[in-house]
Amino acid sequence: MKNINIKSALLALTLMGTLVSCDSDFKDETPSIAGIAVANPNFSTLEGAAVQGGLVGVLSNSNPNDPSGHYTVFAPTNDAFARLGLVDAGTLGGLQNSFLTNTLLYHVSNGDLLASGIANGGTSISALGVSRRFISRGSDLYINGSKIILTDVSASNGTVHAIDKVMIATGVNIVDSAILLKDAKVFKAPELTFLVQAVITSGLAPVLSDANNNFTIYAPTDAAFKAAGFATVQDVANASPVVLQQVLLNHAIAGGKFTSEYSGTTAMTAGGGTLTYGAFTDGIFTIKSNGITTAANMVIPDIQCSNGVVHVIDKVLLP
Repeated sequence: MKNINIKSALLALTLMGTLVSCDSDFKDETPSIAGIAVANPNFSTLEGAAVQGGLVGVLSNSNPNDPSGHYTVFAPTNDAFARLGLVDAGTLGGLQNSFLTNTLLYHVSNGDLLASGIANGGTSISALGVSRRFISRGSDLYINGSKIILTDVSASNGTVHAIDKVMIATGVNIVDSAILLKDAKVFKAPELTFLVQAVITSGLAPVLSDANNNFTIYAPTDAAFKAAGFATVQDVANASPVVLQQVLLNHAIAGGKFTSEYSGTTAMTAGGGTLTYGAFTDGIFTIKSNGITTAANMVIPDIQCSNGVVHVIDKVLLP
């Protein structure tokens, strides 16, 4: 990597310490991928996630699906999990186990993918079966919207790269992804109930679920809809379909893009409006529409769907 900041350097030193501070009986052995997570405090949340998701055994052993017997893992740090409000076993309990397992598999691939084999525009198939893509932005390299902050940590059963954001893929289209959130199939506390109702009432569900369409969607949370004047889901159901369609189209951009792929300061929406982006800071940015006075923040960025990318935001982008 060309650009390793101080935090990344400290992480590297801690990892190096992990590799040489094993019990004297095992000091010449290289730990497994799971062993690195267990021994290193920077990956304690990942360790808890692997336990809850049932993958500790998998990442402790040889990969039966690759001739090398190795895996490559893009490992989110504790700070990466904390960006989603996940800081310990208690908060990990707010995730459905099946979703957590699939999320972890999305960070894993077969064989050794070393930094020298990662290039802008390249892709890598995850163990979930969903492809991730690599994006160069300045001197930094991203996998989807997550910055790779440390590379090529060797394990007995593969290679570990550290990343600064948890990657999420739903495996289904934009509408079904929102329904997964609404029906608590992902986070146990539903977040997008109002949005799903708005999509249904507006008549846009067929467009947003069509595999031939590809969008970036800014998805307002339930709290965002309430702040915009919709006190209940029934208020959304009773709203004018035409008005809701205009509002929702102001949250859609043609082409699915991760945060790392954005350039410029404005974008035209599917409804013909204009969104203005704030500075790209710590891997995310703010979004402002003409109809709001303060910009929306990203709550959960870079959710990969089968027909685009969804970024959950904290305000409704009124036209």
